[in-house]
Amino acid sequence: MAKKPKTPAPTNASQTVSEAFATIMRHNFAYLLEWQDVARSWEDIEGVHQLRVTVRRMRSALTLFRSAIPKTVSETWGDEMRWLASELGMARDLDVFIAEGLATIADKMPLDGAERLLELAKAKRAHVYETQVASMLDSNRYRQFKDGFVDWFEHSRWESANLKDKQKKNLSMNLVAYSRNLMDKQERKVLSAGCNVDRYNPGEMHRLRIECKKLRYAAEFFSTMFTGMDVFIQHMKGLQDLLGLMNDIAVMKTLLSFVLEGSEEHELMVFSGGLVGWRTCDYYHMLDSFDEFWEEFTAAKHPWWKKSALVR
Repeated sequence: MAKKPKTPAPTNASQTVSEAFATIMRHNFAYLLEWQDVARSWEDIEGVHQLRVTVRRMRSALTLFRSAIPKTVSETWGDEMRWLASELGMARDLDVFIAEGLATIADKMPLDGAERLLELAKAKRAHVYETQVASMLDSNRYRQFKDGFVDWFEHSRWESANLKDKQKKNLSMNLVAYSRNLMDKQERKVLSAGCNVDRYNPGEMHRLRIECKKLRYAAEFFSTMFTGMDVFIQHMKGLQDLLGLMNDIAVMKTLLSFVLEGSEEHELMVFSGGLVGWRTCDYYHMLDSFDEFWEEFTAAKHPWWKKSALVR
């Protein structure tokens, strides 16, 4: 089922922080509704993918705008979004494994077992779509989330919450100044996580990946306000691809344990080990380019501070 391309939330320089936050949530929530029926079936794997990414964007917005809307005010929705993402997680991991991981590597490996592993993975996916994805979409909890969340952002309920004076001031600020400070703050978090990072430490690299993802989402949130954000995001691509591959390998190990649960077929065990080894080798080859990717990111210009880049 074809869907219209994802467009950024229509934030603009005349908005307050409160108005912009509501715009971001409204825009992404509409996108969630657009894809929820497609997500019921693996015949179009974009359904679960778009649903999961949209939930992540909204969760990131809750974190990024925390100086205006504190966690105590948004925690309920953050918890519900975390639940949604978890219910979609295994289905998405299996989709990627079947469509990309296994399909692109199987023919290159001099080992038997690809067809049998694919058969098991598809059977697990069918079960997960039925017991997790469809069950979540049909649940009262999901319905209550949608009803309550719409009320929350359409009526800007955070404005009537018990906020500190600084938070109230931030809510009423013009978005231009706030977004510049937000982008700077999130970039500093990326620099803190990435400068002198131990690239062989999975925990440190994972933290860098999460902070990079939040910075990218922030750039997308304000891309209709500042020209050149797409170029800035492009300068992050190499770094994010590397960190994404690292995460894929970690996910693959867990995924294979799930797919092979109860199986004692030696051929499958050998093939699966080879699969992880192949992807790990790809990662370490790519890791040699970390310094190059990092330098490209740190050298990227900041369009949010260029007066000529501001769209009015």
